[in-house]
Amino acid sequence: MLLNPETNIMSNKRIVVVGAAGRMGRMLIETIHHTEGAILAGAIERVGSPYLGQDSGLLANIGSNGVMITDDPLPLFAAAEAVIDFTTPESTTHYAALAAQARIVHVVGTTGLTLGDLKKLEAAGRHAVIIQSGNMSLGVNLLAALVKRVAQTLGEDFDVEILEMHHRMKVDAPSGTALLLGEAAAAGRHIPLDHAHTVRSRDGHTGIRKSGTIGFATLRGGTVVGDHSVVFAGPSERITLSHVAEDRAIFARGAVRAALWGQGKKPSLYSMMDVLNLGDI
Repeated sequence: MLLNPETNIMSNKRIVVVGAAGRMGRMLIETIHHTEGAILAGAIERVGSPYLGQDSGLLANIGSNGVMITDDPLPLFAAAEAVIDFTTPESTTHYAALAAQARIVHVVGTTGLTLGDLKKLEAAGRHAVIIQSGNMSLGVNLLAALVKRVAQTLGEDFDVEILEMHHRMKVDAPSGTALLLGEAAAAGRHIPLDHAHTVRSRDGHTGIRKSGTIGFATLRGGTVVGDHSVVFAGPSERITLSHVAEDRAIFARGAVRAALWGQGKKPSLYSMMDVLNLGDI
């Protein structure tokens, strides 16, 4: 991608990054810097963060950009077209309400969201364009579309198992991506992804596998960015669909693409499937 052209700065979409000092925040700042049509309009951190007042460009290793990290989102949201958010569920719902007030695009890559959190995002979507996904990677969302189609085609003769591995610092399990893939498999089978249709852990004498359920297995260790596989195990044959994330930049690129896609769209709660036009696969 080309650098933001200074001569055409008025056409750039102004994007705010929340959680700017974190690993994803820094990656987002770098990605915006290298994306034509986008410009960093603000960098936000939590109250009391040791990074407040620091130059966000220096933190992201792109050189000084004059955008200082602040803990006051209101003036930045008011002057921006979009905000990108990979923070915590509590922070995300707060920022969604502010995005709704400002009528700007809110891209949500936060994982660990509860049903109650999603309802709050849906409510914010009455006034703002909210784009939420358990994974912003273009490849993962294409994988989810394929999982849905395969689950629909094969039916309950094939057991579905989802295996994911992430770095040792990840705090939620199964990952948002694993749940995204589980939702895709469930949608293909026209069932809800609820406790009656999922198996989250196995230990001891579990008995035989219940037909029609979707199983999850979680691995944690090292610095793994994200590995996901969906296994369809049927009579005498097995199909495995996989995705390996090698760099967090893939999530940042997808999120920035979503922020630009959302410009001019009607207020609603969207997903990356909408961004990539994968709804019919």
